[in-house]
Amino acid sequence: MKEKKYRPRIADLMLDFKLHSKGAVIIEGPKWVGKTTTAKRFAKSVVELGDDRDQNQNIFMASIDLNRIIKGETPRLFDEWQEVPALWDALRYEVDKRNEVGQFILTGSSIKTTKKFGTDARKHTGTGRFSYLLMRPMSLYESGDSNGVISLGELFRSPAKIFAENTLELEDIVFLACRGGWPFATFLEGEYALAQARDYYASIIKEDISRVDGKKRDQRILRRLLRAYARVQAQGYSMDALSKDIGDVDSRTVADYLDALRRIYVIDDVEAWNPNLRSKTAVRTSDTRYFVDPSIAVAALGVGVQDMLNDLKTFGFIFETMCVRDLRVYASAIDGEVYHYRDKSGLECDAVVHLRNGKYGLIEIKLGSTELIEDGAEKLKTLQKNIDVATMGTPSFCAVITGVGKYAYRRPDGVFVVPIGCLKS
Repeated sequence: MKEKKYRPRIADLMLDFKLHSKGAVIIEGPKWVGKTTTAKRFAKSVVELGDDRDQNQNIFMASIDLNRIIKGETPRLFDEWQEVPALWDALRYEVDKRNEVGQFILTGSSIKTTKKFGTDARKHTGTGRFSYLLMRPMSLYESGDSNGVISLGELFRSPAKIFAENTLELEDIVFLACRGGWPFATFLEGEYALAQARDYYASIIKEDISRVDGKKRDQRILRRLLRAYARVQAQGYSMDALSKDIGDVDSRTVADYLDALRRIYVIDDVEAWNPNLRSKTAVRTSDTRYFVDPSIAVAALGVGVQDMLNDLKTFGFIFETMCVRDLRVYASAIDGEVYHYRDKSGLECDAVVHLRNGKYGLIEIKLGSTELIEDGAEKLKTLQKNIDVATMGTPSFCAVITGVGKYAYRRPDGVFVVPIGCLKS
């Protein structure tokens, strides 16, 4: 095992900013992505409400005397706060009373929405008091696997040229996708690292899917659903189609399972981008299916590194999931969101990074080969020609993200080619 030290997260700077601008910050995201570890680096006192030896005592104390458990050095961290829903209104009131920033940090790995557990019990919203921070699994830059020579933020400034050398081979890319961005796994090697995602998947099946709302769900249906979802990742796919793939399961049941998976941050679909176009082409508005981390898809399919090396067509979708994960992490640091474009004519764009200031970049994701890069570049240029730039403005950049390309560079036609192993925020 590698020496275990804290790996700096992109979320560190975001959390610091939010603590200086709001009374409380809520860190949400999947289990095991490092929310608590990151929060504890900023917190001056901690109340454990999750899986901890003090859990029952803390929950009991909160149930009889919320005011006492709220008191403590600030920022005060409430880990897995949703275990005590009454905390929401109490902390909201306390933020109002103190009228100071940086008072509380709340972490949670599920969104509970039933009357028994959740949001129905809130008397007030947190508007103006709470700020939200979504933490995803580690990007390749955060795990130390990308050299980070090329900055996504810098691409928005349309540099005349870029250069970086990619050291990741195909076997490395496949391993990293199968391992995933789970912080603990990044300190392990080989099969020990790969086992972490399989264990995570098993936990989803056996515990987490019911923990969100206390509702018992059929493990066999869930396994079939996750396997079907893995087969259609990086694609737009309807509920009815998923129901048929699973077999003998109605769409309402599928919708219920998918909702639970979203609330524990296992699936992380990408919304459609709807630009103003010169033509009257109809834009598809359905979300594109993704897992929050590619390793979950690998585990759901029951495959490993060698299987993926033998089936690069399937791995291409796994690779796209990994790239979208990284792009979403990087975009969050520059105040951006990631979308997907697909129209009725069949023209697609794998990722559109849209910043709050209105700037946007168009991205195609290709595992490798000159032919695939050329195909991606042509798609980007076709889409760019169809956009009404008088209304939307010209894209800040067009880029093809690759897996095994040797170099990052700018083509003569202006399209950037960037290996994922060279990218950062």
